[in-house]
Amino acid sequence: MNNIFGDLKKLSPKQKVLLSKLSELRSTGTEICESNLAKRVSLIVDELAVPVGLLISREGRIAHVILGTKQRLYLPDLGRFRLDEVKLRRLRLVVFWPEDNLNWCLETGVPVSEDKISSAQSSNRSPANRFYPVLHSDFVTDLEKLRLDSVLLVAVSKGTPKSVVLATHSIDDSLSKKRSSNIDRNYYSNINNIEIDFGEYITELERFKRSNKIDAKEINGELAVLVGAYKTSQKDYNYSIDELHELARSAGLTVAEVFIQRRRSLDPRTIIGRGKIEELMLKALDLGADLLIFDCELSPSQLREIAKITEHRILDRSMLILDIFAQRAKSSEGKVQVELAQLKYNLPRLTDKDSGLSRLTGGVGGRGPGETKLEVSRRRVRDRIVLLEKKIEHLSKQRQLRRRKRTDRGVPIVGLVGYTNAGKSSLLNSLSKSDVFAEDKLFATLDPSSRRMRFPDEKEVIFVDTVGFIRNLPNELMGAFRATLEELAEADILLHIVDVSNTEIKRHIEVVNKTIQELGHEEKPTILVLNKCDLLSEPEVKSIQNIVGGIAVSALTRFGLTGLITEIIELMNSDLELRDPGAFLEYDATRAEDNDF
Repeated sequence: MNNIFGDLKKLSPKQKVLLSKLSELRSTGTEICESNLAKRVSLIVDELAVPVGLLISREGRIAHVILGTKQRLYLPDLGRFRLDEVKLRRLRLVVFWPEDNLNWCLETGVPVSEDKISSAQSSNRSPANRFYPVLHSDFVTDLEKLRLDSVLLVAVSKGTPKSVVLATHSIDDSLSKKRSSNIDRNYYSNINNIEIDFGEYITELERFKRSNKIDAKEINGELAVLVGAYKTSQKDYNYSIDELHELARSAGLTVAEVFIQRRRSLDPRTIIGRGKIEELMLKALDLGADLLIFDCELSPSQLREIAKITEHRILDRSMLILDIFAQRAKSSEGKVQVELAQLKYNLPRLTDKDSGLSRLTGGVGGRGPGETKLEVSRRRVRDRIVLLEKKIEHLSKQRQLRRRKRTDRGVPIVGLVGYTNAGKSSLLNSLSKSDVFAEDKLFATLDPSSRRMRFPDEKEVIFVDTVGFIRNLPNELMGAFRATLEELAEADILLHIVDVSNTEIKRHIEVVNKTIQELGHEEKPTILVLNKCDLLSEPEVKSIQNIVGGIAVSALTRFGLTGLITEIIELMNSDLELRDPGAFLEYDATRAEDNDF
């Protein structure tokens, strides 16, 4: 009786024996369900008046017998299964269901009413052959989520198997073809009419899945599905989801699919609704993705609710940004700041399932009623936060000492600020002939960099490169990086770097200006620098300048740097006369001139 599942309390000893004997039967490897086996199970279903399910292995052995209720049939726990496996679980589900409790449809899948069935009934109570049982969505979910080989639903009437519906995974050689479902349904008036060679079908299906699975060597990191639910216009959410796509790329992920939903109001529990979460989960399973990234900040309750529905790993936009910062942090200070931000963000999101943030107490002195696992996790996180905040405070004092020395020497400081990936580090390299790490990714620079530059009159200027800004930057991140952003407090001038080739240039300028204001630096002299002008034509750059102003430069070709330096010196109210503003740059002979793009 170990492989029989369901409520057996109401069964008589004889009925229990009948069920136990089912597990001793075998089916063939070529037939989905042998006709003799179907007849024996149908007789039992007629006696019990409830559905009975069989989980059959590919070798034909009945692994589990499942006793359902009049409305539902719950599968036993089959254990976890690798989400990215090409092969299936090697189990098929065959369900025998009393026809009185079934819904019916035409062969096209269109449901039909009881009136239509009654008018087409034959002399017995069975519906006419042109009606077939409707496959419940739960079985489709089990087929995809549990990676079953197939699902067969058999209508039982008076102890006899009648019409059936067979659900199988699709085998479609057209990869570009858009499908609303990856499940094929086939309807048969009798179980004996199924002519599929099950062994050949499975072999072909797994060959197809292997041939169409994205080669792991071609994947740059994990596969992820991006999820966006928006109440705004298409233009606004296109910008938002594009930025999330770029964040995912910067985190080393490969985006397998983008899932967008327009809603009048977001679902307070799951953002997109439980049904859409299940649809999304099945889509991710089919793609082999095990990571879902939401383009919003999930509340602790929303995160828990979504986690109950799917076993996929869930990230929101803020978590993704924090992960990027964790990858980019190189200095000990940066690592401390990232860890602090992550702990503060994750603390309210800790649940009983979170075992990775602490070790359980145990052994002598650790038993008995005391703290629960969740309480231990939260307490240790709080203790760690206190420790990291003390380290941050100590690091902040060290920075203050270094800044005081610079101030005492009277060295002017120019702070580089701007939206992430605007080219701040590249511009710093061009100005100072240094090799600060720069890459075409969001948040390529995390730790602040300072470079000294000497003017022709032996005057020095210190350029400070800071972390890039982004819209909706988590408050935890802003708080943890206050020591880094304190560099801007001592800056005499701010260079606001903008990617002039980005179509959202106005939005980026607004985000940076708002952040500067929140930091309390809106009164500092600021120069707007339109970087990457080499990516646009001269008329296009002029048109943008007429709208937002600013100095056009190119960190890559070094175009416009002379004019930028002249502007910096004039803004410093220096009493120096710049004899040769471009001399210290030592341009190459092939450098771009100020009138070239």
